[in-house]
Amino acid sequence: MIILGLESSCDETAAALVTADRRVLAHKLAGQEAAHAPYGGVVPEIAARAHVEVLTPLVEAALAEAGVGLADVDAIAATAGPGLIGGVMVGLVTGKALALAANKPLIAVNHLEGHALSPRLADPDLDFPYALLLVSGGHCQLLEVRGPGDYRRLATTIDDAAGEAFDKTAKLLGLGFPGGPAVERAAAQGDAKAVPLPRPLVGSAEPHFSFAGLKSAVLRAAESGRYSPEDICASFTQAVVDCLIDRTRRGLARMETPTALVIAGGVAANSAIRGALKGLADEFGLRFVAPPLWLCTDNAAMIAWAGVERFSAGHTDSLDTPARARWPLDPSAEKARGAGVKA
Repeated sequence: MIILGLESSCDETAAALVTADRRVLAHKLAGQEAAHAPYGGVVPEIAARAHVEVLTPLVEAALAEAGVGLADVDAIAATAGPGLIGGVMVGLVTGKALALAANKPLIAVNHLEGHALSPRLADPDLDFPYALLLVSGGHCQLLEVRGPGDYRRLATTIDDAAGEAFDKTAKLLGLGFPGGPAVERAAAQGDAKAVPLPRPLVGSAEPHFSFAGLKSAVLRAAESGRYSPEDICASFTQAVVDCLIDRTRRGLARMETPTALVIAGGVAANSAIRGALKGLADEFGLRFVAPPLWLCTDNAAMIAWAGVERFSAGHTDSLDTPARARWPLDPSAEKARGAGVKA
């Protein structure tokens, strides 16, 4: 089985071909860092136009690299949400056009499911159910992953995502874009105990996350002029680690028999967070699984692999499937107490 995957939910445009036996035949990706850098963050209109310009050439390049034609592909998997709606529409409409032209099934993939299942692309020994900490620029959730399309949300952020907090910290300190890697580099030169910062919700009974107050505290620390950017970054990173570990520990206690503790999403590339979660997994006697760094950030291989998993389970979608700006993995989950619209 060969699945063509398309990803365009934010500022990465990508196309990939992945097989059911976990071979990545080709993966092509075009970033937009230069286009968004002057603004310190992703501008949705600029992102959507860039997707339009490069997605078709990326598909052609991926097919050529893999040495296959569209007729050799078994299905087309495209991100259908959640994300910036303009970008999601570009990828999904392209996927629909390819599926219609080649008479192939369409698989509309939830971007979060792409992240959730991506560790299984790299690790064939990872079995369901596993505990997943999904941390990215737009999402921060703790999930029980039971299988394709089968998720139980244990916790979510009630306001901002951890990745957004990294990006905003980098922006207010003038460290550049993307923010996560910039903060990690600066933190390596700083003192994690230098700046007194809060740990929102740490110790609370419900395992939810919150980072809005931490962002505000970082802003006040920067405006005070008493701390170096390196010390702020180091202290901020430690605060995020403390929050993630405390909240994940609380959530793990609500699961019966997870096979592993897994991290996915762009923030999963942070080495301090990975190291701390490995220690937490050891505490619970669980295997710790983290995808390769290139699979943590947005990519089309994870979308293609989610397509493999869904197609193997008999899931396909109609050509009138809509693009969605919001699309929860667990629609039945109760809204977190105190959560804003984004949660």
